[in-house]
Amino acid sequence: MNNTKALKKLPIKVLLAVMLSVLVFNSCGQDALNVSPTDQISDDNVWQDPALMDLYLSDVYRQMHHGQDEVKIASLTDDSYFTHGYGTEDLVQGNWSPSNLGALGRGDLRHYRWDHLYSAIRQANIILANIDEATASESFKNDIKGETHFLRAYFYGNLLRMYGGVPLILNPVDLFGGEDLAVPRNTFEETVNFIVEEADRAAALLPEEPRDLGRASKGAALALKSRILTHAASDLYANPASDLTGYTSGSQESRYQAAKAAAEEIMNMNKYSLYNQHDDPAVNYEQLFLVNGRHEETIMNRYFQASRDWTDRYLTHQMNGPNGYRGWAGNTPLQSLVDAYEMADGSEFDWSNPDHAAAPYENRDPRFYASILYDGAPWVEPPSFRQPYDQFGNIQTFETVTLPDGSEAVGVDTRNGPIEDWNGSWTRYYLRKFIDPSMPPQERQETPYTFFRYAEVLLNYAEACIGLGEEVEARRVINMVRDRAGMPPISDSGQALVERYQNERRVELFGEEHRFFDVRRWMIAPDIYTDAFGITITAEATDVTDRSTYSNYSYDPMRFIQSRSWSDSHYFAPISLEEINRNSALVQNPGY
Repeated sequence: MNNTKALKKLPIKVLLAVMLSVLVFNSCGQDALNVSPTDQISDDNVWQDPALMDLYLSDVYRQMHHGQDEVKIASLTDDSYFTHGYGTEDLVQGNWSPSNLGALGRGDLRHYRWDHLYSAIRQANIILANIDEATASESFKNDIKGETHFLRAYFYGNLLRMYGGVPLILNPVDLFGGEDLAVPRNTFEETVNFIVEEADRAAALLPEEPRDLGRASKGAALALKSRILTHAASDLYANPASDLTGYTSGSQESRYQAAKAAAEEIMNMNKYSLYNQHDDPAVNYEQLFLVNGRHEETIMNRYFQASRDWTDRYLTHQMNGPNGYRGWAGNTPLQSLVDAYEMADGSEFDWSNPDHAAAPYENRDPRFYASILYDGAPWVEPPSFRQPYDQFGNIQTFETVTLPDGSEAVGVDTRNGPIEDWNGSWTRYYLRKFIDPSMPPQERQETPYTFFRYAEVLLNYAEACIGLGEEVEARRVINMVRDRAGMPPISDSGQALVERYQNERRVELFGEEHRFFDVRRWMIAPDIYTDAFGITITAEATDVTDRSTYSNYSYDPMRFIQSRSWSDSHYFAPISLEEINRNSALVQNPGY
């Protein structure tokens, strides 16, 4: 493809959007807003003014989006169910197609969508095409280049994980300006190699401490490299249908070696460690995601500060909270996720065990209590509209409670409850993780969204060690994560270790946008895209508002929620018909 010059004009509406977005970064002062033109900013002005360059880069950061929008990608897996549909059913029922992208076509998941990512890549390409000739200090230009290389690698990383090998476009071509393009896809291996090279370029230019909160650092670039190489070493890519969807040469062992080395590079920085500031491991795990600032586990966060007029929706409490608190019950945990949390002694939870079945929410992995709202879970002080049904702030998802006079009452947090029943959870569980209980449900949280944290790096390292047969080392690192969670060490080996690791990764990284890709790259998706279930609970009570009077519980974990099925085409996303029609050289993914 021929090199194309960058835009000659930047419309003022673009710059205004950039100015709003940059307010999330702490270093931008009022001088950045003193822009004189009223309709357009010339290209020359942008590249002669460091403040405008930073503003433009800040808009590229916004294209990373985040994982806390209304539809979470976890609801496209066996972890949760999205109450309101929004196209999620198309992906979990095997109906994904080039003409029906389902939930992937929504704005919530735009950070995995082909058109959005290539628009973001074009913005990054514009910066890289102009920054060397810009009027600014060399150190400033290096900061801009390092962050832009990171961003371009991040965008291509999301494309790779979703689609496989994709066209590597390195110049600021207008992909959506109406011109006909014929750009073929690069191979999977070429795409991986490019992302790794970009991450290395970024790491060489970036400082260990980000120049502002929310920006990339050396650690973020290396963490991205670790993530991509861990994915690339997986079974899905070892015996592909074509070179667009995996490796056709080289050994899987060498790829595990590369993944291990990438994680080790971050570990050897001696900069990051697991967050461990609270004696109670459940509180510690909860606070890990709520601290409004960087801590020792943070590699890269993004901030949502109302004081800086941040405009993205970040209403996690309201979008996922119980209907009895006037929440919307969006992404509701499934029974399969609840059952994945071990008992506190490290044994597997088992409904066939009478003790487990009689008290399924007792003595569980502390991360369970910080991640899931279940029947009886303590929650926030009940507002006035809830107090007639619940005086103490305990979640009520029981189907019926029989009172002494023979009458029955239903849980206030169900679809038969007295408050916004249409927003009740079908599964009878609610999301707890990421939600700040000190925030009223209708107010925007300011807690950050974490893109990379040290626990993921440790788990990446452990996975590579398992792939290399280094089980002692794998167990050592997995046990570091478990110890922080208040869980006993593991001693498994062989296939049992593989499965124990996969479950550990599931519960530790729940809701952090990993499970969707993990079940595909491990090739266990056919086993997990089966019918979805929640729970039905009944009990007896003398006072429906007081949990202490409840007795004779009955739990049925087979409450049918949704029929689900798997198609092998879904290992990779379909490229939309619009993109195929725009680019005659594109080859569609297998099965579509």
